[in-house]
Amino acid sequence: MTRRDRVTTRVLSVAMATVATIVAGVTTPSAAQSQTPAGGVASRTAWGQPDLQGVWDFRTITPMERPEALADQEFLSAEDVADLEQGIADRDARLAARPAQRTVATNSVDRGVDGAPGSYNQFWMDRGTRVIGTRRTSLVVDPPNGRIPPMTSAGEQRRAAEREYVRDHPADSWADRSIYERCILGFNSGPPIEPRAYNNHMQVFQTPDHVVIFNEMVHDARIVPLVPRDPLPDHLRQWMGDSRGRWEGDTLVIETSNLDRLNSFTWRQGATQDMQLVERFTRVDDGTLLYEFTVEDPATWTRPWSVEVPMTRSSDQVWEFACHEGNYGMDGILSGHRADERAASESR
Repeated sequence: MTRRDRVTTRVLSVAMATVATIVAGVTTPSAAQSQTPAGGVASRTAWGQPDLQGVWDFRTITPMERPEALADQEFLSAEDVADLEQGIADRDARLAARPAQRTVATNSVDRGVDGAPGSYNQFWMDRGTRVIGTRRTSLVVDPPNGRIPPMTSAGEQRRAAEREYVRDHPADSWADRSIYERCILGFNSGPPIEPRAYNNHMQVFQTPDHVVIFNEMVHDARIVPLVPRDPLPDHLRQWMGDSRGRWEGDTLVIETSNLDRLNSFTWRQGATQDMQLVERFTRVDDGTLLYEFTVEDPATWTRPWSVEVPMTRSSDQVWEFACHEGNYGMDGILSGHRADERAASESR
């Protein structure tokens, strides 16, 4: 089953045109500019920068953290890879062949019983079927154990308090629901970008002075200036933060601060709005874009930690992600919770 089977067939022409006009001069390079030299070396733009443009696929079954059972095993063997990928293929075939079941309320649309999705069915899932090309056992590369470092005591207390609040106030208002459930940000777009359940594609546009990182999920477009610009004042927060880019050799480095506390990554990981993010984009060859990020938040983790995600060039396009159009999903969540409250009150 292809990605085209998983998404609506309406092409994102209008939205793509909007993004293209946000920064004057954002264009796809001509065939002469974007050709790859012999040997598969990545091409450069007409103005001499490494050409990062195109659609990039970051699906993978490699987990963010190294499974505890693998202990000090940093890389998988070829046999391990074959077993894992065959296991995923078998699992997908088994889930696709399951008899139809009535949808029931669950804590997650993505997780159900027996390895199946929750309220969604297997048709919508698109995590990929392969491990990353390096065969690492985790996307986390630092610390060396492939695990996200422990939280500080303050971080643990803050996260416990937030979980307790969510448990007791699941839907007092829309503000109690996650930012991606409200269709404001995609749950894989961050920043930083993370492989997750579906729509693991993003597109890069370049001009000499700007880079646009356009995520398929919820169509998040991050416009990153490459020219000196004063940072935002500390009190001004943005969903995707305040990003500034620069070139270090052939690597695009983007530093981001002023993230909103409800950014999809910071909220899920339990970080504070003071988290600092450094991302690196390196065109390894014509078909590979190495994406790396490091996060640092002394109020949350005992040390910084880093991730590597090799992205694969895709011949596909970025497709429409409608989320729940008109926010009907949120209306249902809130009205359903009000009904539960009335039922509980009447039963007393």
